[in-house]
Amino acid sequence: MSIDVTWLSTWFVDNYIQKCSKLCPVNVSRLFDDVSTTMKLQNAVSAVIASWLDNAPVELWRALTLTVYGILLWMKDIPPRARACICLMTQLAKIDSGLSLYFTAIVFLHVAYKSLRNGLNEEFMDMLAHLLGENTCRKRCSNNSTSLLSLRKAVNLMKNAVNKSPGTMSLIAIKLSKAYLYRALECEDSQSDSICCLSNVYLAVLYYATGQYQTAIDHCTLVIKSQDHSQCSLHVVQGELLPKVDDNVDNILGLTVFYQHIARAALNQQYQAQYVSVFTTEFFAYYLYIKYLSLKVCNKFPQTSSDAEFKRYEICISDTEQLFIGDVLLFVSLSQLLQQKVYQKPISQQLCQLTMNPTEHNASDLVELLHKSAVEHLTIFRHIEAQEVGSIVTIVTTDFEALYAYKRGDYQRCLQLCTQNVHALLYVDRLYGLQTCREFIQLMDDDIVSLTALMLIANPDCRRADSCCIYITQLTLSLYLMTQCQLKLHHSLSSLAQTLVYIKEDHRKHPVYATLDRLLLKMIAHKALSHMTTLCKCTHRPDDIHTRT
Repeated sequence: MSIDVTWLSTWFVDNYIQKCSKLCPVNVSRLFDDVSTTMKLQNAVSAVIASWLDNAPVELWRALTLTVYGILLWMKDIPPRARACICLMTQLAKIDSGLSLYFTAIVFLHVAYKSLRNGLNEEFMDMLAHLLGENTCRKRCSNNSTSLLSLRKAVNLMKNAVNKSPGTMSLIAIKLSKAYLYRALECEDSQSDSICCLSNVYLAVLYYATGQYQTAIDHCTLVIKSQDHSQCSLHVVQGELLPKVDDNVDNILGLTVFYQHIARAALNQQYQAQYVSVFTTEFFAYYLYIKYLSLKVCNKFPQTSSDAEFKRYEICISDTEQLFIGDVLLFVSLSQLLQQKVYQKPISQQLCQLTMNPTEHNASDLVELLHKSAVEHLTIFRHIEAQEVGSIVTIVTTDFEALYAYKRGDYQRCLQLCTQNVHALLYVDRLYGLQTCREFIQLMDDDIVSLTALMLIANPDCRRADSCCIYITQLTLSLYLMTQCQLKLHHSLSSLAQTLVYIKEDHRKHPVYATLDRLLLKMIAHKALSHMTTLCKCTHRPDDIHTRT
C-alpha cells in the first residue's frame, strides 16, 4: 500500500526502460543521463521506442531465419511423429501464418524423401492427414477395430477433398484416402467388421472419378462376388463423400434431398438424415460395374455383356425387403439408360492409357504431388517473407518455382523466372539463400547433388549444422539454373557470354567460406565456356570466344 504512482514509475524506468536504452545506439542511451524533468524523460523514452521500431525489421529477419533453421534442424535430429507435428503446427500457426506454411512444405518434402526410400508408413500417413485438416491422432474406435479406424480416416479425407476446390491438396487427399482404404483391406479384422465391401466401393469410386475404369471395375467385382452381404447394411456409401462420378449420381443425390423435403413437409413424416443421400454398398458397386461395361470408349477392352450383370442387379434389388430411396432411383436411372442406349462420356480423357496400365497406390505419384504442393506453399511463404523483411534483405519469391520448373523439364519457364531473379539480385548488398538439406536437395538436379556430396566428403567441417558452406544464395541458384536452361535451349554465344559476366560479378561477392556458392559458380562457368568453345570450333571461329568473354 505504500507504493504510489511515482515510486512505481521510477522503478519501471530504472529497471526496464534504461536497460532497453543500453541496447540502442549511444546517442539514444545518453539521453537517460539526465531525465530530471518529465519532458526529458518523455523525449528519452520516445527515442528508445523509435530506435526499436527502426530495428524491428532486422530483429524480425533474425527471428525468422532462426525459426526456419530450427524447423529444418528439428526434422533432421528428431524423427517427426504425427503428434509432435500437430503440436508444433498449432504453435507455429499462433505465431505467424507464414511459418505454418513453411512447416507444411517441409513436412511434405520430408515425407516425400522418406517414402521413396522406405515406403509410406502409417505415421507418415497420419502426418499428411493432419496437414490436410484431418486430426487422425485423437480419433479412436470403440471396438478397437484397426480396419474401421483406417476407413474413418479415409472417409474424412474424402470429405475434405470434396469440400476443397480442385487443386494439388485435394489430389493429395484422394491419394491418401486410397492409401488408408488399402490399409483397411490389409487389416486382419476387415472381414469381421464388414468393412471390406465398403472399402472396395470407395476405392472403385476414387478410381472411377479419375478415369481408371479397369481398376474401378476390379474393386467392384470383389464386392459383387462376395458371398455374404448380411452385414453390409452396417456401413453404407455416403453420397456427400463422393467426388464427381457422373451427372446421373449427382442428380439422384439431389432428388433424394428433395424427396426428404417432400416427406417431411407434405406427408408430415419424419425421416432421419442418415437414411437420405446414401446407397447400399452392393447396389452401388453394381451400378459402377454396369456403367463401366456400358462405356464403349476403347476397343481394346474386353466386350462383356452388361445385360447379364443388370439381370443379377435386378434380382438383388427384388430380393431386398427394405431399400434406400437412393438405391431405387439409381436402379431406375440405370435401367432407363440401358433401354435408351444412352451412354455418358467418361470424365477423364486419358482413359485408354490409364486402364491398360492400372496402378494401385503408387508412392511415386504421391511424391510428385507432395513436391508440387510443397513448392506452392514455399512460394506463398516467400511472398510473406518479402513483405515482412523486404526492407532489410532482397528476396525473390520464385526460386522454388524455378527449381520445380527445371525439375520437370519446363526450361523456358525456368529461364524466364531466373532471368528476372538475376536482374533483381545482381547488384544488391545482402543476399538471401536456402540450405541444401535433404528436404530441398530432392528438388535439385544431379550436378548440385553431386557437388554438395563431394564438398561434404572433402571437408567434414561442412557437415556441421551451422556451417555456411551448405547454403546457396538465391542469386547463385538463379545463375546456375539460368545457364543450364540456356545450354539446354541452345542459346547463342552472346547470350552465354552475358551470363558469364553475371557469374563473374556474383563470384566476386562471395567470401571464401561460401564454399558451395563459389564451387557452383565455377562449375557452371566451366560448362558454359566449354560449350562456347565447342560452338566456336564448329563455326571455324576459335578466337571468337576470347573476344566475347
